[in-house]
Amino acid sequence: MFSIILFAAVLSILILVHEWGHFFVAKRLGIRVERFSLGFGPKVFSIKGKETEYQLCYFPLGGYVKMAGETRDEPLKGERWEYLSRSVWERFAVVFAGPFLNYALAFFVFTVVFVVGNPQITSKIGKVMEGYPAEEAGIQEGDRVLSVSDQKVKYWEEVTSLIHGTPEEGVIRVAVLRDRKELTFTLRPKRVEEKNLFGEKKKFSLIGISASDEVILVHYPLPQAIGMAGKQMGQLTFLTFKAIGRMLTGHLAMKESLTGPIGIFVITEQAARLGIRYLLQMIGVLSASLAIFNVLPIPVLDGGHLFFLVLERLKGKPVSERIQELSRQVGMTLLIGLMLIVFYNDFSRFKVFEKMFDFFGGF
Repeated sequence: MFSIILFAAVLSILILVHEWGHFFVAKRLGIRVERFSLGFGPKVFSIKGKETEYQLCYFPLGGYVKMAGETRDEPLKGERWEYLSRSVWERFAVVFAGPFLNYALAFFVFTVVFVVGNPQITSKIGKVMEGYPAEEAGIQEGDRVLSVSDQKVKYWEEVTSLIHGTPEEGVIRVAVLRDRKELTFTLRPKRVEEKNLFGEKKKFSLIGISASDEVILVHYPLPQAIGMAGKQMGQLTFLTFKAIGRMLTGHLAMKESLTGPIGIFVITEQAARLGIRYLLQMIGVLSASLAIFNVLPIPVLDGGHLFFLVLERLKGKPVSERIQELSRQVGMTLLIGLMLIVFYNDFSRFKVFEKMFDFFGGF
C-alpha cells in the first residue's frame, strides 16, 4: 500500500508542477482559468475560487487547465481574458510553461542531490573475473584502485571510463591499495564489441573487474552543484533525444527502451528502498523526461500546440480547424497505440499476468 501511495504522490508532484506552469503564466497574463484539475475521472472533491474551480480526481495519471476561450467551438467575445484573443507569443508562453516547469524541477532536484550528498560507488574492487587480464596480473578482490594509467581515481565511474577508453593494443597501468601498500600492475586489456544502450555496436576495453557495493555520499558547494546539475541535465537531454531518434529510425527497439506506469511504479519502489537521495534522482529523471516528451511536435501534446502556434506566426493566420482536428485525431491514435505498446511491454517485462495468475490460485 505504501508503494502505491508513493507512486501516486510522485506522479501527482510531476503533474501538479506541469499544470501549475500553464496556470501561473495564464493568470499572470490575465487569462481567465476556469478549472485546474489534478487527475482524471470522477471528482474526489473540488473547491471553487473567485474564477477557478480546483478539483482532485481519482486517477492521478494526468491533469489539465481549462482556460476561457480556449477553443474556437466556444462563443468568443474577443475579451482580453480569453485565451484565443491573446497574441501567438503569449499563448506560446502559456503552453511552454508546463514542460519548462518540469525541466526546472529536474534541475532543482539534481542541484539539491549534489548539495546534500550524491551517492557514488567507490573505486574498491568487488570481484575479479576468471580468465581476464586483471586476474592474470594478480589484482585481487578488495583492492582499491588509486589510478589508471597515472590518472588518479576515487569513484568507479572514473575507473570504467579510463579502462573502456584504452585504445586497441594499448597497455594499462593500474595502481591499487592493498593492506596499506600501493601496488602497480601493467596489463593489456581485452578488447570486446557489444551493443550500448542505443543498440549501437561499440568496441571498448575490459580488464575483468567489477565494483563493490561500497557507496559514499559526495557533497558539493552550491555553485559547483548548480554547474554539475546543468551538466547532468545536458547529458540527460542529449541521451533522451538520441534514444527517440534511434527509435524513430528503427535502430532501437521500443520494447527495450520505453516503460509505462507499471515500470515507473517498480522503479519508484526500488528507488525508495535505496533511500531518499535515489528517490530524488529518479524524480529528477522522470520530470526531465516528461518535459522532453511533452515538447515533441505530436498533436494533443504541448509540443503539438507549440508547433501549430509557430505555423500561425509564420503564416500570419491560424491553421484551419479542420487540419488541427484531423491532426489531433491522428495524434491521439498514435498516442493510444504507443500507450498500448508500453503497457504490453510492462506487462511482459514485469510478468504481471503470471503474478495475477499465481495470486488467484492458478484458476
